[in-house]
Amino acid sequence: MAKGLQGFLWAMLLLFCAIQELGSWAMHTAVEGPGLGEPGDPALLASGRVKRGWVWNQFFVVEEYTGTEPLYVGKIHSDSDEGDGSIKYTISGEGAGTIFLIDEITGDIHATERLDREQKTFYTLRAQARDRQTDQLLEPESEFIIKVQDINDSEPRFLEGPYIGSVAELSPVGTSVMQVMASDADDPTYGSSARVVYSVLEGEQHFTVDSKTGVIRTAVADLDRETQDRYEVVIRATDMAGQLGGLSGSTTVTIVVTDVNDNPPRFPQKMYQFSIVETAPVGTAIGRVKAEDSDVGENTDMTYQVKDEEGVEMFKVTTDSNTQEAVITVQKPLDYESKKVHTVVVEALNKFVDPRFVDLGTFRDQTIVRVSVLDVDEPPEFRPPSNLMEVQEDAHVGSVVGVVTALDPDTANHPVRYAIDRSTDAERIFDIDAKTGAIVTGKVLDRETAGWHNITVLAMEADNHSQVSRASLRIRILDVNDNPPELATPYEAAVCEDAKPGQLIQTISVVDRDEPQSGHHFYFTLAPEATNNHHFSLLDIQDNTAAVHTQRVGFNRQEQDVYLLPILVVDSGPPALSSTGTLTIRVCGCDSNGAIQSCNSTAYVVSATLSPGALIALLVCVLILVVLVLLILTLKRHHKSHLTSEDDEDMRDNVIKYNDEGGGEQDTEAYDMSALRSLYDFSEIKAGDGGGGPGEGGPGRNPASELHALPQWVQSPDLDFSVFRDYICRKVEQADEDLSVPPYDSFQTYAFEGSDSPVPSLSSINTWSSGSEQDFSYLGGWGPRFRQLAALYTGRRGEEDSEES
Repeated sequence: MAKGLQGFLWAMLLLFCAIQELGSWAMHTAVEGPGLGEPGDPALLASGRVKRGWVWNQFFVVEEYTGTEPLYVGKIHSDSDEGDGSIKYTISGEGAGTIFLIDEITGDIHATERLDREQKTFYTLRAQARDRQTDQLLEPESEFIIKVQDINDSEPRFLEGPYIGSVAELSPVGTSVMQVMASDADDPTYGSSARVVYSVLEGEQHFTVDSKTGVIRTAVADLDRETQDRYEVVIRATDMAGQLGGLSGSTTVTIVVTDVNDNPPRFPQKMYQFSIVETAPVGTAIGRVKAEDSDVGENTDMTYQVKDEEGVEMFKVTTDSNTQEAVITVQKPLDYESKKVHTVVVEALNKFVDPRFVDLGTFRDQTIVRVSVLDVDEPPEFRPPSNLMEVQEDAHVGSVVGVVTALDPDTANHPVRYAIDRSTDAERIFDIDAKTGAIVTGKVLDRETAGWHNITVLAMEADNHSQVSRASLRIRILDVNDNPPELATPYEAAVCEDAKPGQLIQTISVVDRDEPQSGHHFYFTLAPEATNNHHFSLLDIQDNTAAVHTQRVGFNRQEQDVYLLPILVVDSGPPALSSTGTLTIRVCGCDSNGAIQSCNSTAYVVSATLSPGALIALLVCVLILVVLVLLILTLKRHHKSHLTSEDDEDMRDNVIKYNDEGGGEQDTEAYDMSALRSLYDFSEIKAGDGGGGPGEGGPGRNPASELHALPQWVQSPDLDFSVFRDYICRKVEQADEDLSVPPYDSFQTYAFEGSDSPVPSLSSINTWSSGSEQDFSYLGGWGPRFRQLAALYTGRRGEEDSEES
């Protein structure tokens, strides 16, 4: 059937082409001008007659030709062609020689390839007629067009897919969802090959499509997202206006059903049970409940509230915005002894209600929450909770200030004991009776020192001190009149020598540390010892101040330059207390305007006082000077000790310096003394008691020196030590001449020290007497090199004394 249909189409196309060819068979073209013949062309007659030109048909070629033979396109012909074959026809341009071939003799053009109008709709070529013998143009070159005739070979295509649309659930019938559009590559100007119509292949139960525009609309009004949230609809596009033989294409459109708030919230259970201890603080979460909603997005947002009065008072419900749960918390303290079970009605309702669906029912639901209160051992509770007490400041020690009461709220009702938190009453001004809770004074009170006391009272169970309650107590000390009034300052006034009677000298005010409830009221008068005063008068102004005036004409500071005026001040009590203050009045010399010039024969100058900042700056400067002086002294002492240590470490005569003291005669590792020992045979002879020191007269002894004699070596008379004596004498003379350094003429082992050394021998070996009566403590003053030796001699001396005793 398909082959028959294709043959029918080909027959129709050929018939159409034949009709076009008959309509243009007699068409001749005679063209003047540069396009068809140039002036002077030999083809033009000398008489100027126009030469006849090309004769051909309008050319069309059908696309998608599937025959085995070349497809005849048309024929070009020159009216000068007499049919003898003397004219050769050629073509050039698009497809010439490849797609299109021409018969050189007849001018017939054939298409050798299959053409596609959707790729190229026409071809532009140029035709030439030449003399076969001379190859000269017989006709001017002319351009012609071969159009590709369209057939319905392209199906409609949906180029903008995939398509995804959306529509709200419960939308009315005919609601527009979206529009689809198919494109056909065929020629829209030729026939109906490109005329497309739309239809629904799948999903026609719920959706329709406009056949011309491709707009998809709802076909039913009961689309329910909760039942099915998406549909796959297949749309088909057919060309040839949907007629038989038209080509078609299809696409799948995904339509998502969006949610509307058409479902109310519903609690899965009608009752929930929770429990909580009675000591749970306010704000503690008891539990969570949640109402389910089949909708999605913001349509599931809910708010919760407590509906019953009891629940509103005791509990609070908030909404968790993340989980949409109702969080039930404690709003007031719970008490197991008062009520063991609480019933709360919780209601859930949608936050956003769509007015279009209010006829579907109420968008709210309720449930019951039962809260069981668990009993725990609670600390005592203070009753009543008053935290203010008052006591007179003159109350005796041990006076009762007030009584606090606390009770155990548990059913066991354990006895309660009381105490004061001493961190709030470190001075122990108050005490409390452990059993009765009576608060008494522990020390004498003074309102002027501390008018208020804040203490913390502890109440605990007698057999369980871990159950403790605390109560803050404020104790106010009530004032009694126990402080006399005093002058505000030590007043000093000045009066001119030429003062007139009644002249105001000074205004007096007083201070009182007491604070009577009715306020202060003071009375002023001159003290009894000033009753004979005729110089000044005192006037009570009745506003807690008094004024001092002169009472005579003129004063003479040569006779008396200072007046002391005693003033008696009395308060209003009770009891009334008084004190006497003295006003010092100086007689001064004044100018004509009453300005004070001098007092007591000296200039009256207001003393300038330094501000605290200036005093601090002055003290800081003095402190810095003291620190600088101490620093300079320390640096000098350090520098001096450093120079001394450098002098001590000076090297003389190429003698090697050692930082440690020698080990005595037993230390023979420092120097090799074998060469010296081999020259002489030393014999050690102990001398007699106290013999042979420089104190017995040596050539080098200084009579003014106070050197003490030490035990020394005594050499054998038959030995010659002249070599050593000469060397040591030279070194001693050099050391004596340089008084800034100690002697450095020391050896590890001494066989002979000589008699010319100014310092006696320090060795204790072979001394004449082991029981010397000398005092060696002075060796400690010879410097650090002799301290150890002094310690040895002093220690040995102590041992000998102990043995003798």
